[in-house]
Amino acid sequence: MAATASSMATTAVFMPRLPAKPTRCSALPYLPPRLSSTTSSFPLKAFPESRRLSLQIRASSSEETSTSVDTGELLTDLKEKWDAVENKSTVILYGGGAIVAVWLSSIIVGAVNSVPLLPKVLELVGLGYTGWFVYRYLLFKSSRKELATDIEALKKKIAGTE
Repeated sequence: MAATASSMATTAVFMPRLPAKPTRCSALPYLPPRLSSTTSSFPLKAFPESRRLSLQIRASSSEETSTSVDTGELLTDLKEKWDAVENKSTVILYGGGAIVAVWLSSIIVGAVNSVPLLPKVLELVGLGYTGWFVYRYLLFKSSRKELATDIEALKKKIAGTE
């Protein structure tokens, strides 16, 4: 009898308690209940047919104002550019290498992020570098001009026009 009472007490302690009132998990406000036409104070039958039709909202767009991209034109443009490439194997190799580099960097970032203190230290380093960059290049007009000329020189070097 004593063993039965203690086991019942133990199960009563470990059973999860359900709230008496269901809790609301959403941050959205409650909407009022939907009223049917028979219970509402203004049934739809009271409005004439023309009034009910004027309450409908219609959205349309004309093809003239549309800014959609023509897929056929895009594909022909891409095909022309691909045909203009002389060394296709190099482009494919660089593209595959870029995909592998992004994949590997995401793995490395995930591994570094799992180390307890290292993400906060790297965040501080990033904030410090950002502050230095803003002070060095963005704060004063002369340094902004210097940054613009550096960017233009880098563009020319990458494009091969230099």
